[in-house]
Amino acid sequence: MADLVETARRNPSALVWEDGPVTFRSGFACFVGRPNAGKSTLTNALVGTKIVITSAKPQTTRHAVRGIVTRQDAQLILVDTPGLHRPRTLLGERLNDVVRANLAEVDVVGFCVPADQRIGPGDRFIAAELAELRAPVVAIVTKTDAASRQQVAAQLVALDRLGDFADIVPVSAVAGEQVGLLADVLVAHLPEGPMLYPGDVSTDNDTETRVAELIREAALEGVRDELPHSIAVTVEEIRPRPSRPDITEIFATIHLERSSQKGIVIGHQGSRLKHIGTTARAGIEGLLGDRVHLDLHVAVEADWQRDPKKLDRLGF
Repeated sequence: MADLVETARRNPSALVWEDGPVTFRSGFACFVGRPNAGKSTLTNALVGTKIVITSAKPQTTRHAVRGIVTRQDAQLILVDTPGLHRPRTLLGERLNDVVRANLAEVDVVGFCVPADQRIGPGDRFIAAELAELRAPVVAIVTKTDAASRQQVAAQLVALDRLGDFADIVPVSAVAGEQVGLLADVLVAHLPEGPMLYPGDVSTDNDTETRVAELIREAALEGVRDELPHSIAVTVEEIRPRPSRPDITEIFATIHLERSSQKGIVIGHQGSRLKHIGTTARAGIEGLLGDRVHLDLHVAVEADWQRDPKKLDRLGF
């Protein structure tokens, strides 16, 4: 595999199999859809490891996260984006800007629509925007494991009527059904080109960002109403413990918008904050491969979703 990767990098046209020459392809695919359409779960399934946090809460994804799929014939860079939606805050506007900026630069777009939900105004809004793109659009019916065969069939027909798509593929990221087929379809739309990332890299997100996202994922668990939108996480420091270099110390802050939300996140006698730390630490130790001491603090940044200076400071 290493020799093959190096050959592809130097001269993509030089690959030859028993059946003849193989063109090496490389490029970017962007997943788009309304919030909670299964984009992040699908990205993780295609990459083969967890690079994007997942949650049933809308607006879980807040940054464009790149997942890298390296195959013998191609390197597919998947860009998982926030859900396109009608924004109610400055944060929402900036998240939509992230989506549109990525749509303008990728080689192929994957339009994700859940199999278990009827096509609605949000889907039609996105489809109209995608119709203006030069890149081919592959319609993806996600979450087929959560729907009956009749529902899946009806969704395929509805999508076919919704737009002029290059392909329509039903998949279940959870069950692993047709994930490989979807990868083949996306790769077929990529241009010929060399590898863009080393073959053993699964994402280009930095460690600090991934740690912050794992903490936010743990904080989202079990919260209701508007609180998920109000949660942001920053990592102040990651360092080896001076007396125990085998332990990594991480200092992070969970930011909320109102003082009344602190009690929900901290819980009775700190029980919920402790649970968040325990859950997040397990994921972070898996990411870093080290024992972790996680020090969490909770702070209030009043109405940070609407304040441009606070959004800048929080990384949005």
